[in-house]
Amino acid sequence: MKALSILLVALGLTFGAQAQYKKASLQASGLTCAMCSRATLESLQTLPFVDKIDTDLDNTTFILHFKPGAAVNIDAIKQKVEDAGFSVGKLVVTANFDEVKVQNDTHVPFAGSTLHFMHIKDQVLNGDKDITVIDKDFVSSKQFKKYSTETSMPCYKTGIMADCCKPHEANASKRVYHVTI
Repeated sequence: MKALSILLVALGLTFGAQAQYKKASLQASGLTCAMCSRATLESLQTLPFVDKIDTDLDNTTFILHFKPGAAVNIDAIKQKVEDAGFSVGKLVVTANFDEVKVQNDTHVPFAGSTLHFMHIKDQVLNGDKDITVIDKDFVSSKQFKKYSTETSMPCYKTGIMADCCKPHEANASKRVYHVTI
């Protein structure tokens, strides 16, 4: 019985210490009035992993606070904005890192996702860090084209793992999110 208790405590600590996304700052493009912002807000509120949303209507920005431990789907955020009839201008996600080594133009498994870090210096990430998603439809066409010159890996154009990608773990997602710090 004592061994079972110790095992349960250890498992609880393991699951509680998992890497996770904490919040996101989403700037929507194309919002021209309060009704546009309201439609986008209502669409984003249906995301199951969102706890609450703060708005900055002057900058057409929504701050999404994620439920602790919830699996966050970055593509679902984009889809909800598009469902409301608008597009993502910029998405900055705050993630909690624990000794995660990142290098320029490399893939890192994180919180059930695969992140491809671009345009960064090699470093070890600790604590809360803001990462900007630079995939197609998360940045302007001009920015996407600029970043595409910084990698020869085909996954940047498709967002899907290719032969260039070497997953660090068997359960790494096939979807690759390209990010910068």
